[in-house]
Amino acid sequence: MLEKIEHQFEKTAIVGIVTQNQDEEKLREYLDELEFLTYTAGGEVVKRFSQKMDKPNPKTFVGTGKLEEIKYYIKDNDITTLIFDDELTPSQLKNITKELDCKVLDRTNLILDIFAQRAETSYARTQVELAQCQYLLPRLTGMWTHLERQRGGIGMRGPGETEIETDRRIVRDRISLLKEKIKTIDKQMAVQRGNRGAMVRVALVGYTNVGKSTLMNAIGKSDVFVENKLFATLDTTVRKTVIRNLPFLLSDTVGFIRKLPTQLVESFKSTLDEVREADLLLHVVDISHPDFEDHIASVNEILKDIKSSDKPTIMVFNKIDAFKSVYFDENDISLEKTSKYFTLEDWKQTWMNKMGENNTLFISATDKLNFEEFREKVYEAVREIHITRFPYNKFLYPEYKEAVENDNESES
Repeated sequence: MLEKIEHQFEKTAIVGIVTQNQDEEKLREYLDELEFLTYTAGGEVVKRFSQKMDKPNPKTFVGTGKLEEIKYYIKDNDITTLIFDDELTPSQLKNITKELDCKVLDRTNLILDIFAQRAETSYARTQVELAQCQYLLPRLTGMWTHLERQRGGIGMRGPGETEIETDRRIVRDRISLLKEKIKTIDKQMAVQRGNRGAMVRVALVGYTNVGKSTLMNAIGKSDVFVENKLFATLDTTVRKTVIRNLPFLLSDTVGFIRKLPTQLVESFKSTLDEVREADLLLHVVDISHPDFEDHIASVNEILKDIKSSDKPTIMVFNKIDAFKSVYFDENDISLEKTSKYFTLEDWKQTWMNKMGENNTLFISATDKLNFEEFREKVYEAVREIHITRFPYNKFLYPEYKEAVENDNESES
């Protein structure tokens, strides 16, 4: 008989602020995402706190009155963890922790924790540990509140090192060691990429939890881990894939997210070499998500950072099976038809005008909707790159419709 396993979720509260650059609607979107991140990390959000401010309080992030309110709520409701939506400075973290009797995290720390849980291979674990050490180094002071500075006076002069300075040195040494380890693995991976020959390389990129791994499993008949949580995939997976008789290499990369910690972008830049060296990008988008256009902008920003924004790209709008549009009453003259009311057809028109019909697809990876059209577009894009590189191979790979007819004839 199977035993029922019960998961213990940490009782958590989350905090965000409305500023000149972030209105209430934007804050709600960010807190929704922060709640999903918390759930992914193993927490249950029972309360949200927000405050309107011109800018964060340099001492305690929120105002003293709001911090007092949070303090009483935490005490009365046995909250174990408080998570802030933005990155806290070392002094803010120290001051808030002094005031509150619970664990205090920020968005960066939470994302690093999820990455630490999800890292499977030695390479991913090394990258995550490097990012954690870089995040930890300036915040070590808050962890040694029980220690006092080394006192001067009789018998205390001469060489010496406080415990916090010893720890800083240990963390700096660890960072140097991890950087060297990553350099070594990078060289090995560069050799592996070089050994893959002249095959066309296609990389799946996109926001986290948009269905990249599901799509990879559907095209390449591979077995990449899939879960409806953020950052289910950390390690880059590369598979040889064949559509009709045309082979190419398909890679699934780590998902991106808004407010991605700089430490992670730095330490994962080497993983994104697969994107840098790709010949074609499939930018996967979850069209059922209300903020998908923001997600596209975030991914494009990171692609620009890693100098990959000019690559040939096909926009793959996934999860059309889950898309629901808000009803628009055309007789109501007080309503303006904004993108909130767009139907799937409206979005098709919008993005096909922006990107061109050949660079835009609307599919469902789970239900295999419009999958034949997807296979055809990817085949034609890969074929074009291949025959540009090897013109003498043109006769091997006919156009997709011709390849389908040839397959049908050989079957009959």
